[in-house]
Amino acid sequence: MSCENRLKFCKRCLYSTYHPFGLILDEDGVCSGCLIHEEKYKLDWADRFEKLKKITKQYRSKNGNNYDCIVPVSGGSDSYFIVDVVKNRLNLNPLLVSYNKYWNTEIGIWNLANLRTIFDCDILFQNVNPKSVKKIVSNTLSEFGSIYWHCIAGQTVFPVQTSVLNKIPLIIWGAHQGIEQVGMFSHESEVEMTRRYRKDHDLIDKEADDLVTIFNNLKEEDIFQYRYPSDFDLNAVGVRGIYLSNFIPWDPIAQHEEMIKKYNFRTKKFDRTFDCYDFVDCNNYMEIHDILKLFKHGYSKVTDHVCREIRHGRINRAQGISLVRYYEQVKVKGLNQFASWLGTTSNSLKWIMDTHRNKLYWKEIDYRNWSFYGMSSKFDEDSIDKVPVDYIEPVQNYHNLDKDENNYIIFGKGHP
Repeated sequence: MSCENRLKFCKRCLYSTYHPFGLILDEDGVCSGCLIHEEKYKLDWADRFEKLKKITKQYRSKNGNNYDCIVPVSGGSDSYFIVDVVKNRLNLNPLLVSYNKYWNTEIGIWNLANLRTIFDCDILFQNVNPKSVKKIVSNTLSEFGSIYWHCIAGQTVFPVQTSVLNKIPLIIWGAHQGIEQVGMFSHESEVEMTRRYRKDHDLIDKEADDLVTIFNNLKEEDIFQYRYPSDFDLNAVGVRGIYLSNFIPWDPIAQHEEMIKKYNFRTKKFDRTFDCYDFVDCNNYMEIHDILKLFKHGYSKVTDHVCREIRHGRINRAQGISLVRYYEQVKVKGLNQFASWLGTTSNSLKWIMDTHRNKLYWKEIDYRNWSFYGMSSKFDEDSIDKVPVDYIEPVQNYHNLDKDENNYIIFGKGHP
């Protein structure tokens, strides 16, 4: 059976049965992600938040000599909202932790500095040896087409390592990606952060130790900081990672706009999606990382944003198709900059990236010319309804602080 015969799309959103997280369609052709999203309109969220308060209450430092919990943060995504809930609604004293990706934007640096200042929190940064980071990125890009393995690995393991080291059992995360995208679990299941989920879905089934082989130049000193703590150490401290999205109805657009009004969170326009809030702290997420996603899986981040907006009722499916087709093939910026950082040439980088084009979605016409047969090419042309590509506007103006496009900002500054 051909891919086209097996490929089926949700009747509501734009996700297909080839989603890398896996999803199922019901007898009406509606995907598990859309069905689980309906829980947001049915659950008693006031009751669920009271349950969250009871859970977190037991982790308060008894004598005030330690932090109540750990909160992973960055200069983008949902960090402001999470810390606002933890500090002002749950009245906890968090230790913030942040993994340095080394591809920072000026806006992201400002957002992170502003966050730790306005919420009056202590923060720990992890800065892995940049030479090791480059070696890891070079290998993960070549072997399985990912430049972001080190980011996701660092962001998901540093909080756990800090929990074990400082004996702070509770880690509070934001949204569970598997629930939000494909309905992997019900909100009522209250699933928590696990080593297994991290490996299978966050890390493409590659733990740190799996990276070191006889065929590459990686060594123990390059990967040890990405190693997950042992079960013995986890159990000794009682490490527990909970997701706020199981207790609060998650809506990133509404949450970000609230954070703009309350705390001056700064946004940024992107070329490859209409969303101006997500990953504003990283030069590469919406660029090289995003195009690799399109190469491998036949869809890019704009499809994730569109599916979210369809489910929240802010656009319809036809408008979503129009947005995807407008954005997903936009030319990527920063290839020369990334190649220079990695220590290679732009031609070599492009060649490596092309080797990861999935033949289910791409056909090579001639040297470096490809035809796309990905997800959006399967949508019904007659269903397209034009929508302004800038239909989502932030509460206040975008901030364009980035001045030097030739170099990444390696480490943060003392803003505010």
